[in-house]
Amino acid sequence: MKNLKTKLLIVAMMLVVIMNVHSQTLDEIIEKNTQAIGGKEIIKSITSIYIENTIEVMGNESASTTIILNGKGIKTKSDVNGQSLIQCYTNKGGWMINPMAGSSDPAVMTKDEYKNGESRINVSESFMDYASKGNKVEFLGKEKFQNSDAFKIKVIMPDSVAIIYFIDASSYYVVQTMMNVEMMGQKMDVISKFNDYQKTDFGFVLPKTTTVNYGEQFSLGIKLKKAEFNKPVDQTIFDFGNLK
Repeated sequence: MKNLKTKLLIVAMMLVVIMNVHSQTLDEIIEKNTQAIGGKEIIKSITSIYIENTIEVMGNESASTTIILNGKGIKTKSDVNGQSLIQCYTNKGGWMINPMAGSSDPAVMTKDEYKNGESRINVSESFMDYASKGNKVEFLGKEKFQNSDAFKIKVIMPDSVAIIYFIDASSYYVVQTMMNVEMMGQKMDVISKFNDYQKTDFGFVLPKTTTVNYGEQFSLGIKLKKAEFNKPVDQTIFDFGNLK
């Protein structure tokens, strides 16, 4: 009996050590990612970002603008084949105009649609200051990604939405994210890949190109054209149906 208790105590102590090592490794990865994209001081100084992109879908290019008011809202407007597509998320809810779904009128997002993009209202990644955001983070180890190694981090948000981040083990940039979402009544895996990171004049680092695959349905390419920081934002642009 005494030997059994001793063995159990040793196993318990080993588990504690393993958990502490994983926690330390996870915190180190998050810290190095934070430093790689500009550092916590710069990230926390960002109040807003104005972004201009070019989007390519099925061989067709279109212009897109995104305005982020950090922690308050994000609004993306795209011109797709002469039709205006709008997605707007705030810290209270979301709405959209999606002609692809058969209507050019603004519509309130469903709970699932809102959950798919609510994390985007924050400039920082979901794993930065994750505890204060109410998120849970798991370290899933390291694996080969393309021609290098990548750390895998799983973030589970309060509404149970989970995002898996792949962080390059050399640059500590996020090179891929994966999440399972529901779009127009269908569940699918959305995989985003990020390339060609460059430091802006503000000091914040952004990917110049992004590729997003929506299951086997379609994919789109995004090219960053312009990024401006801390411009004043009229919060009424996030109001339901506001086309500005």
